[in-house]
Amino acid sequence: MFPSTSPDAGRETWPDGPRPGPAAPTRGQPPAPRTGPAVADGDRRERGGPRRARRAGEPARRSEDDVDEPEEEVVPPVEVRRPLALTIAGFAALLGVGLVLGAQTSGPGHRLPFAFIVFGVQLLFVLAWAMAMRPPALLLVAGISAVVAALADVAAVQTDVAGLAPLGYLAAGGFLAAVLGQLVRRVDRVRVTDSLGATLLIVVGVVAFGTLIVLSRIPAGTQAITVCLTASGVALTVARLTDAVLPWPRLAPQVPRGAAGVVAGAMVGTLISALLGSYLVAPFTPTRAAVIGLVAAVTAVLTDLAVGYAEAGRLMAGEPPTMWVARHMQGPLGGFALAAPAAYAMCMLFL
Repeated sequence: MFPSTSPDAGRETWPDGPRPGPAAPTRGQPPAPRTGPAVADGDRRERGGPRRARRAGEPARRSEDDVDEPEEEVVPPVEVRRPLALTIAGFAALLGVGLVLGAQTSGPGHRLPFAFIVFGVQLLFVLAWAMAMRPPALLLVAGISAVVAALADVAAVQTDVAGLAPLGYLAAGGFLAAVLGQLVRRVDRVRVTDSLGATLLIVVGVVAFGTLIVLSRIPAGTQAITVCLTASGVALTVARLTDAVLPWPRLAPQVPRGAAGVVAGAMVGTLISALLGSYLVAPFTPTRAAVIGLVAAVTAVLTDLAVGYAEAGRLMAGEPPTMWVARHMQGPLGGFALAAPAAYAMCMLFL
């Protein structure tokens, strides 16, 4: 008998041809999605982009984090000229001596000699500051400032009651007149807004010197002028002398001044005012004289320093340098101009 089934029955037969692959998609249908790890778009772009072969000797490509920042430009410090510092110190000393001696000539009913001395200093102030700051309509501003200075001196001498109100009115009127004079000229009209500060400083500075005449009419005012202006003159002189010998530490590379001179000037000026206070009569004492002398000395020294910064700023802005004499007279004159109202204020508060 033959078996009913073959011995190979139940076994899986292997086809002779290749294994059939997945069926091709029908026309009009999208292909099936691929399986496997997902690839980010950013990586695909980086891998798919063309790569440039690095040439021999060419530095490797740096990332954005490795890019070095541009180095800051090192500004060389301005040289401190000793003869110039000594000259400015001598000018400050002479200016202080002239104002102090002029105040000693003042007396009841005898104010004109001191007024003439103050007016001469005011003209120097107008010349130096107008030439240094050069506002629009320079001659007009200088002329109005000189007229305001003369009127302020007359008002300080002739008014019945010694006060600062007439001087304040003259300062406001002179400032308005100078600004209007600049606005009239079409060439200078554009620069008026930029020069308001310069015009104000010139007009207010000349009026500030008139405060000394008003102070000389107050009891103990002449002594206050002596103490304050002596402290201011000594402070300015010592500060400039110290800069000629030891301009250290430098406050700014563009300003030929040192912190040692500023501090030493204020300290020596305060010491001299305290010594003067021990020789003056009441209501002066060494303590009171030291306090008012300290305020005047610090005001004068800081004003002189601020003038140096302003001049350095103008030079860095590309403006041409001004007249040599006017540029270096500006600091001591500005220091005494602000020391005068400081002396008046301290006299009213402490004496």
